[in-house]
Amino acid sequence: MAITASMVKELREMTGVGMLDCKKALAETDGDMDKAVELLREKGLAASAKKAGRIASEGIVGIYVSDDNSVAAMVEVNSETDFVAKNQTFRDYVAAVAKQAAESSANNMDEFFAEKWALDPEFTVKEALSQQVAVIGENLNIRRFERFTKAQNGKIISYVHGGGRIGVLLEVACDKDCDELEVMGKDVAMQIAALNPKFLAKENVPQEFIDKETEILTVQAKSDPKNASKPEKIIAGMIIGRLNKELKEFCLVEQPFVKNGDLSVKQYVDSVAKEIGAPITLTRFVRFETGEGLEKKEENFAEEVAKTMK
Repeated sequence: MAITASMVKELREMTGVGMLDCKKALAETDGDMDKAVELLREKGLAASAKKAGRIASEGIVGIYVSDDNSVAAMVEVNSETDFVAKNQTFRDYVAAVAKQAAESSANNMDEFFAEKWALDPEFTVKEALSQQVAVIGENLNIRRFERFTKAQNGKIISYVHGGGRIGVLLEVACDKDCDELEVMGKDVAMQIAALNPKFLAKENVPQEFIDKETEILTVQAKSDPKNASKPEKIIAGMIIGRLNKELKEFCLVEQPFVKNGDLSVKQYVDSVAKEIGAPITLTRFVRFETGEGLEKKEENFAEEVAKTMK
């Protein structure tokens, strides 16, 4: 497969590795981007794949939460330019899409597009989108949605950062509804926006993910000349230690709490539970970042949220 300059540029943006090494990795993996990332990580050249930094098309994330807090939905709607993304007509449309998603029974985008548009049932969601394209004069796309329906006592917390650049939905289970629970939920939602955890807790990490990370860490350790004379048992212990460190970064409840680094997120949540006299459980979360996974100039919105919290 011919390795193009755009492929090398994309891999470089994902990993922070030099162009020559990126080109070599792509050549060795026959242009497979994911395998090239793994290869660079195995060689110790890339600490991790910065896939979340590959921000693409413009647009915003919109969230709707029902008045009784029983259901919520988050959507990402893309536009071609940032100018349109700031347009009030576009923002009103995104708000309507989020409300439609919350009241929808669709399980995927195809089903969602085929539904009748709530604001004008003569049209489907897809047809209403085409109308907006004509009105706004720019190509638009409803990229994805996520819907939470509350199944127990507690709260659905929403957080939107940067005018819609990042959105978070978080479900918190608790038998006591109070202001302290709301504040705690907002803090954790901001944490999710800032540090982008992949999983809720260690028990939620798929074995496949652990196996792949262990494989990469093993290659890294064994290819390091400093470890050449070390016994296998020592190297195995190093790998376990590095894996556990990674999992602390990937798992929400294990992360240091951004507002107080002396506490983990779990310790912070437990402290609030003790204060209000009722157990609190973080049950699930979802985070959208506009255009993530699509090609565009790199902007670190997560870092921006972290600065806001501090």
